[in-house]
Amino acid sequence: MLTASFRFYEELNDFLPKERRKVDFIYSFDRKASIKDCIESMGVPHTEIDLILVNGISVDFSYILTDQDQVSVYPVFELLDITEVTRLRPKPLRDPKFVVDVNLGRLARYLRLIGFDTLYRNDFDDKDLVRISSQQGRILLTRDRNLLKHSVITHGCFVYSTKPLKQIEEVIQRLDLTGTAVPFKRCIRCNGMLQPVEKREIEERLPPLTRKYYEVFWMCGSCEQVYWKGAHYGRMMELVEGLLEC
Repeated sequence: MLTASFRFYEELNDFLPKERRKVDFIYSFDRKASIKDCIESMGVPHTEIDLILVNGISVDFSYILTDQDQVSVYPVFELLDITEVTRLRPKPLRDPKFVVDVNLGRLARYLRLIGFDTLYRNDFDDKDLVRISSQQGRILLTRDRNLLKHSVITHGCFVYSTKPLKQIEEVIQRLDLTGTAVPFKRCIRCNGMLQPVEKREIEERLPPLTRKYYEVFWMCGSCEQVYWKGAHYGRMMELVEGLLEC
């Protein structure tokens, strides 16, 4: 029987049983296996990892674990540039776009609200999510850790919280989205881009009081939903400002 010593850092410990959290522990194996397979057999999705050091040297997921290896595993470092160190991904996430699992619909709406390209449909199945993430280079957001273990997914995040407002705060902080957020540029219903539209072009679609009191409008280029700065706008601004200051 071969053995290696493992240590996981920061939030990666949340995927481990209590006795393996924040400590060095011995992992036993009896066959050749990639370090990716070993790590995922412990319950940690590869998409949550940005740096693996074996005996102090950075390795990629294809590294074959050997007897007596000393392994340190670190989470995604979106706030730091570790391009010269990590061997796991060709480039960091600096222009993020998302595909969101079916049980995270409110999170998808919040991401669109602050301006991020976010695909969501309540009939996406696991195959759809994996295909879209891998083919379009989208970050997969899910609470299903097994979904993140698909080898073709290079970028994904396990969403820890079950509450939508906490979920969007978590994603903003983990992926450092504050500096690239551009609120109110996307349709929260369909993800289309919003464009200014003349009142006369959509006037017949407006409620009577809106038609009377408002002059500036935007329309989604995809689903043609019309938007204006109504009574709800102040509350939405407070929400957005709160999220981007978190």
